[in-house]
Amino acid sequence: MKYLIVGLGNIGDEYRNTRHNIGFMILDAFAEASNISFETQRYGDVGSGRVKNQQAVLLKPSTYMNLSGNAVRYWKEKENIDIDRILVVVDDLSLPVGAIRIRQRGSDAGHNGLKNIAAMLGTEKYARLKFGIGNDFPRGCQVDFVLGNFSSDDRTLLAERIPLAVDAIREYILAGIGSAMCKFNNK
Repeated sequence: MKYLIVGLGNIGDEYRNTRHNIGFMILDAFAEASNISFETQRYGDVGSGRVKNQQAVLLKPSTYMNLSGNAVRYWKEKENIDIDRILVVVDDLSLPVGAIRIRQRGSDAGHNGLKNIAAMLGTEKYARLKFGIGNDFPRGCQVDFVLGNFSSDDRTLLAERIPLAVDAIREYILAGIGSAMCKFNNK
């Protein structure tokens, strides 16, 4: 079986270590742990490799966050991947820093990247791994917060939590969404 694992973020050095790019960071860590390398291709950086007996296509869209659906739809169709074998890795303001929540489907919860993916796929019935970035910002400063860098304390926590997210992706590919949810939600 073939899986499409999508890490959401924004391209460019100015966004590299921002909270909004945690999807890229986690996908980079997964690729490194799986000996998969990325190549720049249409709509993003793409890597492909085996995870035990499963095939994984990794995608970091180059379309910017708010247009991520274009890249997801293109690679879903190009690789002929069923919607139930797509996992989107995304930042989540409603979760504490480093918390993981895996869902089989759901609303976009105000996240423009997820909103665009749902619009381009015509459904919200795709899996997502939400990674908490916290919400310690003054009212009206959400954009500055998500496009800001993690604090030094948060970066220390990320060094522990990103490998857990990598394990969750591997579990999703090898054992399915139910097992990944049971093992990694609320950890």
